[in-house]
Amino acid sequence: MAGKLEGKVALVTGGTSGIGLATAKRFAKEGAYVYVTGRRQAELDAAVAAIGNATGVRVDSSKLDQLDKLYEQIQGERGHLDVLFANAGGGSMLPLGAITEEQYDDTFNRNVKGVLFTVQKALPVLAKGASIILTGSTAGSAGTAAFSVYSASKAAVRAFVRSWILDLKDRNVRVNTLSPGATRTPGLVELAGPDAAQQQGLVDYLASQIPMGRVGEPEEIAAAAVFLASDDASFVNGIELFVDGGQQQI
Repeated sequence: MAGKLEGKVALVTGGTSGIGLATAKRFAKEGAYVYVTGRRQAELDAAVAAIGNATGVRVDSSKLDQLDKLYEQIQGERGHLDVLFANAGGGSMLPLGAITEEQYDDTFNRNVKGVLFTVQKALPVLAKGASIILTGSTAGSAGTAAFSVYSASKAAVRAFVRSWILDLKDRNVRVNTLSPGATRTPGLVELAGPDAAQQQGLVDYLASQIPMGRVGEPEEIAAAAVFLASDDASFVNGIELFVDGGQQQI
């Protein structure tokens, strides 16, 4: 049986760990040829080995010249791109009063500037009917102590989508936001610092706030990404799909 993405070419930015890696694996399993990006070569090589049908390209998505080279490579090797999962990003926690310019620049360069130009520079290589998926977050629509800069950056991601579906309507390109809730990834647990007990404490606390009583797993977010990337979502455009165990509904 053919996979849901059979014969498609996909790009997953930030594809070396967590949600990005799980999604790249699932895209490949569904028949896509997958390009993944990351900022560290050793992690990129390990990801490619784990994914299988993939090429890794070392890219910092906030560096526009590196994005140019990425899309030149995809154009030269595959000729087009069917699925773009703009997933690279991250953030850190600082309360109002302690926020620094460095933290702001790091977060917005990764989550806003990087996403904007990852998508804009992909336009010449995107096939008609392509699917663009942006990684949002439940933090973009709910308050979280000491997380305001990250939350604002993810609210910006959601705002991009509402306008981009109008900009791209003549190309039949769909753009959607995939917003995970608390998900068991290295990026999440490391917010609690290096201590394993503190990391587990954070996971347990977050699970207590979710109606399903647990945090998500990267593979569950990946399954939702496959839906948005595939023809199953052919009339799904401009939405924010929460994959969060119901947290945003209470």
